[in-house]
Amino acid sequence: MTAHDETLRRRLGLGDSVVIGLGSMVGAGIFAALAPAAAAAGSWLLLAVAIAAVLAYCNAMSSARLAARYPVSGGTYVYGRERLGTFWGYLAGWGFVVGKTASCAAMALTVGNYAWPEHARVVAVAAVVAITALSYTGVQKTALATRIIVAAVLAVLTVVIGVGLFGNHSAATALPATVGPRGVLEAAGLLFFAFAGYARIATLGEEVRDPQRTIPRAIMIALGAALAIYTLVAVAALATLGTGGLAHGADPLARVVSAAGAPELTPVVRVGAVLAATGSLLALILGVSRTALAMARDRWLPGALTAIHPRFGVPHRAELVVGAIVAVVAASFDLRAAIGFSSFAVLTYYLVANVAAGTLRADEGRPPRWVPVSGAAGCVVVGFCLPLTSVLTGLGVLAIGAGWYLVRRDRAGTRE
Repeated sequence: MTAHDETLRRRLGLGDSVVIGLGSMVGAGIFAALAPAAAAAGSWLLLAVAIAAVLAYCNAMSSARLAARYPVSGGTYVYGRERLGTFWGYLAGWGFVVGKTASCAAMALTVGNYAWPEHARVVAVAAVVAITALSYTGVQKTALATRIIVAAVLAVLTVVIGVGLFGNHSAATALPATVGPRGVLEAAGLLFFAFAGYARIATLGEEVRDPQRTIPRAIMIALGAALAIYTLVAVAALATLGTGGLAHGADPLARVVSAAGAPELTPVVRVGAVLAATGSLLALILGVSRTALAMARDRWLPGALTAIHPRFGVPHRAELVVGAIVAVVAASFDLRAAIGFSSFAVLTYYLVANVAAGTLRADEGRPPRWVPVSGAAGCVVVGFCLPLTSVLTGLGVLAIGAGWYLVRRDRAGTRE
């Protein structure tokens, strides 16, 4: 394989980069994480949104500065390797791949739950197959499809916000239980799952034009837009359903328009949920496959995954492997469990990103000192406030990854 074959083409501009990041955030947050977050935080839901947004901002700023310094595929896998050492880069890459694989499964299950609840898992697997086929044909087509999806979803969410804010609020109920600080932090961790889509831009660094300027701008624009949308939707949902109504049920936004006095809009919201989850799945498969590509280039994953398709210019083997694994997970696991595990693994990924950003010098574009410090501390605190099952599963999977690293390192040493 030639050097030309192993290099991805820089074809994404600012608009496409923003859409890819926004598309991965909007679907995950609004249609998957809002209800369990409300169950954990109760009337403090908006505080949890604010905490998740601050944590996301710190992570975004650290990621943006690092991405401008290292504009290649791999994201924090590359940043950790270059700034902290091989093991920390590997651990970040492992956390991203396993965490975002769970995110892919969560988005696929969201498609199934809204499109055909009686056969949700079958629909989820079919969605994974379709999206993998689309991304296989080239990133430009993927960006165009994501742009269309995001436009449709934003239109639906605008309707939900308008109906929820100005409709009937008589159905609102409150949760009876008192919520403590841990519940708020748990909700922030679940909502962080929704904000984490901006990282998709950084993992596409090798395919972005003028990455030093484009990546930081795209991350901030996408994050700001997602925060505004999340806040407005949360306020509308709380006003219409209250904490009790929002916390229960798998389709809270469909219930918002129905309870607010516009039941005829419920099918529209369901279609919007399917589109949103599809957009997230589209961007997630892109990000996971690019990180797998970077790790395979360094021989931490099988070398066959480094292949770039000669016509479409994408890491086609990595995309096929990721799609197959996601399909298996979606057919086997629960939506809320996938969200919790994904949040813990991804917070580990951003912990490494913040520590790496803290090592940048002023002439390398170092962010203000408080940004990586607050981001790293927030990742640890919020991560360990997630449900105990998610924490223990996450620690176990990270330990497996660390063990694999030691095996591969020892084998490499033996060969040398």
